Amino acid sequence: MSIEPPVARQVPSKRTHHGDTVIDEYAWLADKDDPATIVYLKAENAYTDAQLNGLTPLRDTIFGEIKARTQESDLSVPVRKGNWWIYSRTVEGKQYQMRCRRAVQPGEVIPPMAVGGLPLDGEQVLLDGNELAAGASFFSLGAFGVSPDDRWLAYSTDFSGDERFTLRIKDLRTGQMLADEIPDTYYGCAWSADGEYLFYVTVDDAWRPFRVWRHRVGRPAAEDMKVFEEGDERFWVTVSLTRSESYVLIRTASVLTSEYLVLDASTPAGEFAVMTPRRQGVEYDVDHAGDQFLIVHNDGAPDFELATAPVSAVGSGEVVEPARWKPLIPHTPGTRLMAVAAFEDFVVVYFRRDGLTRLGILTGDLTGDSSQGGNAIREIAFPDPLYTVTPGSSPEYTATRFRLSYISLVMPESIYDCDLATGELTLLKRQPVLGEPPFDPDNYEQQRDWATADDGTRVPISLVWKQGTPRDGTAPCLLYGYGSYESSMDPRFSIPRLSLLNRGFVYAIAHIRGGGEMGRSWYTNGKLLHKKNTFTDFVACAKHLVSEKWTAADRLVARGGSAGGLLMGAALNLAPDAFAGIVAQVPFVDALNTILDPSLPLTVTEWEEWGDPLHEPGVYAYMKSYSPYENIANRDYPPVFALGGLNDTRVSYHEPAKWMARLRATASGGPFLLKTEMEAGHGGRSGRYDAWREEALVLAWIITTATRQTAR
Repeated sequence: MSIEPPVARQVPSKRTHHGDTVIDEYAWLADKDDPATIVYLKAENAYTDAQLNGLTPLRDTIFGEIKARTQESDLSVPVRKGNWWIYSRTVEGKQYQMRCRRAVQPGEVIPPMAVGGLPLDGEQVLLDGNELAAGASFFSLGAFGVSPDDRWLAYSTDFSGDERFTLRIKDLRTGQMLADEIPDTYYGCAWSADGEYLFYVTVDDAWRPFRVWRHRVGRPAAEDMKVFEEGDERFWVTVSLTRSESYVLIRTASVLTSEYLVLDASTPAGEFAVMTPRRQGVEYDVDHAGDQFLIVHNDGAPDFELATAPVSAVGSGEVVEPARWKPLIPHTPGTRLMAVAAFEDFVVVYFRRDGLTRLGILTGDLTGDSSQGGNAIREIAFPDPLYTVTPGSSPEYTATRFRLSYISLVMPESIYDCDLATGELTLLKRQPVLGEPPFDPDNYEQQRDWATADDGTRVPISLVWKQGTPRDGTAPCLLYGYGSYESSMDPRFSIPRLSLLNRGFVYAIAHIRGGGEMGRSWYTNGKLLHKKNTFTDFVACAKHLVSEKWTAADRLVARGGSAGGLLMGAALNLAPDAFAGIVAQVPFVDALNTILDPSLPLTVTEWEEWGDPLHEPGVYAYMKSYSPYENIANRDYPPVFALGGLNDTRVSYHEPAKWMARLRATASGGPFLLKTEMEAGHGGRSGRYDAWREEALVLAWIITTATRQTAR
């Protein structure tokens, strides 16, 4: 096998916008149907395999560590839904989950559990991913929903990674599959109250979910009725059922604006009614509670507030304008209200403050006006200085207990039930960490640190390390970042990460602008014409780790994926000397070319995230100044390991391929390695053992790159 890197042929392709002409010599790689493209990608894979062949012993060791620490046969904590406990189960040696249920026994309040992931007595397997995936190199579920009468299971499958799913229906009483089969559907579905109708979403040629259909069980898909179509290419459509199962909701939303349509689930043949007409820049989300709809919105409230609107007004012909919403939890600057979960007698509030997620129970009358007092949030307290708490699965509208997940950088995920009347927590399960020596969270330390950005902004960093790791600049470090779409990279535990920490690594998360960690303004100050703050924040975090002697520049590896891959490429161009290496997974590194092409998936809706370079010269110039592919310089770069997926609809395989080709042709240093999964999409390998092997390879590369030696 040759150790020489493949050389991509250069075929000049001219791009002219706003008087600026650019020659893209690797544009031909975007043609997936060109045999030369596949030949080139396979040559890149062969070169990468040859370069990384020496990592095989370390990769195998790390894979063994991940496998040994993981309870391979395991059972999720069952969730009650009507007369059933619903859960998933994994079996040692099998790649995929089994979705199961077991009838609730008289007097059962606490969910049943089984030791070692054994099946529960009376278990019914709803869906076995291993059976569905038999003979396939990739498998993913898109929709999974049991009808309210427990008769039907709707589910959808993808066997290529392109996120175009085929929807099917299973009769849970007989176990037989119906003839119903609907191709090219999107994630999610919603049942009517009687279980006779199923609502689902399809995508257009640019992979934008834009149509909602009503399907009658047992009838051909050709008879399905289109009930909604979104004509604005900035907007994506989803369909869901409220927890109360009283209403079907269609949500259509762009990056900045949303709108809901509502239908009584007991009248599935009726017409959807707009709840509140869309208004540019106003986002709102909806849940149902009794005779009220709960509305989380940002109209005049940048960090969002909670309001109510009467159910009776929706569908009556009235227009429920925001001025008619009744405030329930007023806007509080610095407290980012994320979502609410409505139950028959309680409302759970999910919010963020001081860089941490939080949960609380709303007290007071839902019909009360916050301006008159009487409504408050009873926050659920947690002792650790760094943690992440998120709502769990609680599908029962009449429930008196609420499921939540608690996790930190040193504590494995812990599943609790919270008594909604008292706030008391009951621990149901903590993720087991097996292996020898036994895992002890007290052997690891975590803390929050703060870097100072170029404009003086303080940027939080979450850190974790094993006790005894030196703080003298000699420790290797992995710095992770994302910084887009208001997505927060909250501190979480990871079994694979132990393979780094136990080898003396410091692990750090840079909570940079563009994410949502510090509220809505943290996001808006890292997007559009402020996007460069994301990249300079990350470089500031890298330099802070060095100046505070957590690590040294020649021992610091950075990692990010998707929009975080854009971050990797931009930071690499800004400060190549700040890093010993870069891991970029499904990286959005050809950002300008992609956002210039409205025919591609995501592009038009993404204009509200990045700007519209096709029509706005200022946006074009700004994006060109940071897009990684456009700004590779003739200078030394550290090693780069890029990973892509041939069937990726979110970030096309050609972005990392073009990036690597131009890096090799322009820059010195490296090596520059590209690994393309030829039968996968945005999420990489789908089976858990395959995913562990891929992660083990990445970690082996990180270890050897940061330590410059073969690690143990």
